[in-house]
Amino acid sequence: MSAAIHVRDLHKRFRTTQALAGVSLDIEPGEFFGLLGPNGAGKTTLISVLAGLTRADAGEASVMGHDVVRDYRQARRALGVVPQELVYDPFFNVRETLAIQSGYFGLRHNDDWIDEIMHHLDLTPHAHKNTQALSGGMKRRLLVAQALVHKPPVIVLDEPTAGVDVDLRRSLWAFISGLNREGHTILLTTHYLEEAEALCGRIAMLKAGRIVACDTTRNLLRHTNEHCASLRLDVESLPSGWQARVQRDDDGNWRFSFGDYTELENLLADLRGAGVRVRELHLQEPDLEDVFTDIMQRA
Repeated sequence: MSAAIHVRDLHKRFRTTQALAGVSLDIEPGEFFGLLGPNGAGKTTLISVLAGLTRADAGEASVMGHDVVRDYRQARRALGVVPQELVYDPFFNVRETLAIQSGYFGLRHNDDWIDEIMHHLDLTPHAHKNTQALSGGMKRRLLVAQALVHKPPVIVLDEPTAGVDVDLRRSLWAFISGLNREGHTILLTTHYLEEAEALCGRIAMLKAGRIVACDTTRNLLRHTNEHCASLRLDVESLPSGWQARVQRDDDGNWRFSFGDYTELENLLADLRGAGVRVRELHLQEPDLEDVFTDIMQRA
């Protein structure tokens, strides 16, 4: 079976900016894949190439085995994109917008699927509202519905929860996760790293148009052995030897970063020996944000 998304040695330059500098990537059918990177890393450019909105200078890209240039129609039919920007037509209501979107793909009698999408995205009560009258969160839901109206096997979500409320984020991820369980391939870009950590089985990280890391989420979380302990003590200073390694935060707690738990044991032993009482102790395991920051600094 061919990859759901296949990218090989993609290059794209905008005047003096090298947006993509040899990106190669394969995403298998049914994956929930994360694409992370700072602003300007090339994420949206890569998505634009896949969607046929931008032509790469060199390299190749395909969706479900269909080349995005030579077999544009089939590649576009296999792909549903939720853009980062709120783009909508102010002259139609929600249902009309989705019916028109169906027509772009030659779909007739698509009402049952449109009803199902609107139900899952809580758009049914707003079906006859003009899109201009929708709130920002509802416009975001409509963009998701438009991307799904032709039942694409591959769904690309470019910052889908930027600026939306918690309820929408939860309902959206419940719906998208259900589609993924049914076999849809999901490609997600997000600045909410906790979302990527919870949802994505594999993650690639882009910086300056290059992939600097690509692995399973579990393996990436093992990338750093850095742990952190937060201690509340009953003293204002530490025993000599620890003052350079343990920092005090704005809340008055002492923060200690360590790679091996033996180091924490040594700190606690020295505190006991000095008669220092530990009032509270909290351990923090490394998360994807820690890994992301570390990889971006090293890249």
